[in-house]
Amino acid sequence: MDVLRLVYAFLIFYPLFMLWRRIDRKKDRECYILDYECHKPADDRKLDTQSSGQVILRNKNLGLNEYKFLLRAIVSSGIGEQTYGPRIIFAGQEENPTLQDSITEMEEFFHDSIGKLLARSGIAPKEIDVLVVNVSMQSLVPSLPARIINHYKLREDVKVFNLTGMGCSASLVSVNIVQNIFKIYKNAYALVVTSESLSPNWYSGSDRSMILANCLFRSGGCAVLLTNKRALKHRAMLKLKCLVRTHHGASDESYDCCVQREDDQGRSGFYLGKSLPKVATRALVDNLREIAPKILPVRELLRFMVVSFIRKYWGHGSAKGGTSPKPVINFKTGVDHFCIHTGGKAVIDGIGVSLDLTKYDLEPARMTLHRFGNTSACSLWYVLGYMEAKRRLKRGDRVLMMSFGAGFKCNSCLWEVIRDLGDAGNVWADCIDSYPPNSLANPFMVKFGWINNELDPSTFVFPPTS
Repeated sequence: MDVLRLVYAFLIFYPLFMLWRRIDRKKDRECYILDYECHKPADDRKLDTQSSGQVILRNKNLGLNEYKFLLRAIVSSGIGEQTYGPRIIFAGQEENPTLQDSITEMEEFFHDSIGKLLARSGIAPKEIDVLVVNVSMQSLVPSLPARIINHYKLREDVKVFNLTGMGCSASLVSVNIVQNIFKIYKNAYALVVTSESLSPNWYSGSDRSMILANCLFRSGGCAVLLTNKRALKHRAMLKLKCLVRTHHGASDESYDCCVQREDDQGRSGFYLGKSLPKVATRALVDNLREIAPKILPVRELLRFMVVSFIRKYWGHGSAKGGTSPKPVINFKTGVDHFCIHTGGKAVIDGIGVSLDLTKYDLEPARMTLHRFGNTSACSLWYVLGYMEAKRRLKRGDRVLMMSFGAGFKCNSCLWEVIRDLGDAGNVWADCIDSYPPNSLANPFMVKFGWINNELDPSTFVFPPTS
């Protein structure tokens, strides 16, 4: 009889034990952000109207038509007076970059942001188990991760990943790598370092599709500290809920719309094709189609299905012969904040229209673009920093990050806020009270608007600037 009871007890409690064990193991696979540090370059690297005009005038390959194009691009870019550029353009050496220029640019960021992050978090460099570095347009020997390991003296067994060529969506690719590693290794720390190297990639030609990148991209960087230690959950800022990556590289149109290449005169730069908006929209739609069921409540998914079904079979045409409005899924039912890549004003506005977002929803991305420009893969963290500085992020809130990158890629992920954020100062600390400003207009049109009145490119001469 006792044996039978033991058998029954085993049959009852063993499945419960295995279920508990599975749930317990899952807790060790969570991905938390402990802290992050956005890089703020020195003030002598600010690209205001005056310095931007000087950089443009040094390019002797430009004429009146190119000046008019650049004026339109800069005025409509949404970028303000406080963005930062690489030191090489302030030295007037953008046409002849050296290897040391690119190394210095990266080390200035590494030594500042990583050092501040580790000091504030109380984590020693030798405690780092995983290092992921993404800088798309630079490849050095020794590698950038090796330079970080050497400077901070990380352990010999640190697991290292060096990502290049991934474009503006590389931050979430790096997070995805860490997420997968955390499923294998318990109680680990991971350091994600994300930036872009502008020094060797400043375009000095006259191809409009390539010189546009000079108007948008600016210097920046971010170091992010992540862990899966459940004991540190109370210290964490955010917890990763899900991440979706979409890659349209099999499509020639998508693949060719963002390419690093040389122009007809052999000058290297970054090409942005006219098909980029269409390609980005297609990638966004496919990405949202996959992530929506993972982050939205069932009631919203059912509502969207019912409305779509009704429109398809009964409501396709109205009584007056028109077409009924296309049903739109409401992402706000599962998302509280939208952290959008600052790829440009058109990118931010386009996502706003697609997701039916308000001015309040788009404010963090627009203000980040105005203050820091398009800092490539690290732009998401500046946007997140704005939300934190404005004390928007409360415990339980859900933050949707969305980014685009060459290839063509669209990556997105959802974070849950673990505790109320906003107590500590970040990269926005010295200017957050002045945002949003009364106007986002920059002074370029005021200073250079007279160019539009010039008619003859053959006789046009740019007057000396003061």
